[in-house]
Amino acid sequence: MSDPQTPEQGYTPTTTHAEWGAGDPRLRITRDEERTEYLLDVDVVRIGSAEGNELRLADTDPVHATITHDERDEYVLTLHGEGSTSASAGTDGTHQAEDAQTLRTGAQFTAGPWTFVFAREEFADHGRPFGGRKGGEYDDQELQPPRPDYSADAAASAADDRTT
Repeated sequence: MSDPQTPEQGYTPTTTHAEWGAGDPRLRITRDEERTEYLLDVDVVRIGSAEGNELRLADTDPVHATITHDERDEYVLTLHGEGSTSASAGTDGTHQAEDAQTLRTGAQFTAGPWTFVFAREEFADHGRPFGGRKGGEYDDQELQPPRPDYSADAAASAADDRTT
């Protein structure tokens, strides 16, 4: 897959619907002086101290949080242990569960002493189309085209996860 054109090449953002899993979704993880990144390249990432988790971190619950790549090509955080998120409860338009948050670039959460920041390239983040807000929070935004049907990609990805 090639990256979209840069502004210098005349690219004008129009939609945030890209190919399934595009945009290098990842977590930026910090604790004290430690810094690392974790690429979200499977459909379910369990975060915690238990053996067998995709992302093992000391000083967390055995399964402290889960990030699921869902059928809408969204990455959804579910906190199972104590922690905080940058989202206000009940404001998430995609996932209404009290303990779930749809991750967009810049979304933060904590688990134990660790802080996580979600990042995904703008062209694939399913957030604000057309380069984001142009006139502030209450400015009218042009609607982007409907989201593509990712169901075949989701099914193929789930089958791949089961065979690895």
